[in-house]
Amino acid sequence: MSDEPTLGEVLDILSDEYARDILAATSIKPMSAQQLADECEMSKPTVYRRVEQLRAHRLLDEQTKIRTKNNHYSVYTATLSEFSLQLDAGSFESSIARIDEESFPGERESDTADRFTKMWEDL
Repeated sequence: MSDEPTLGEVLDILSDEYARDILAATSIKPMSAQQLADECEMSKPTVYRRVEQLRAHRLLDEQTKIRTKNNHYSVYTATLSEFSLQLDAGSFESSIARIDEESFPGERESDTADRFTKMWEDL
C-alpha cells in the first residue's frame, strides 16, 4: 500500500463514478460488498475492484464482522473526509483529510475493548 497517494492517483480514483458512489455510501455507514452492489447498482466484481483501489490509497477501511453461525464478512467505511486542490504560483497543491478511527460511523468490533478501557479511565 502506498504511503500517500499522488495527486494524479487521487484524481483518477475520484474521477471514477463507481469509486465515488462507494465512498459516498460508506461515509454514511459501514457496508458489505453485497450492500454496496445493491445500493450503488453495480456488480460485486466492480465493487471489489474499486474497494481494492480505494483501500490501496487508504481512502477506505475494512473491518471484519463476526457471525456466530456463518462465515465472517467484511464491511467497508470511507476514511476520506476532505480532498482539496489549490493552484498557487504555477503549481498544484493537494491535501487529503482522513477520518480518524475514533470518529468512524457505526460499530467497530475491535474498538469495543478500547471504548470500555477509555470509559473506565474517565471514571
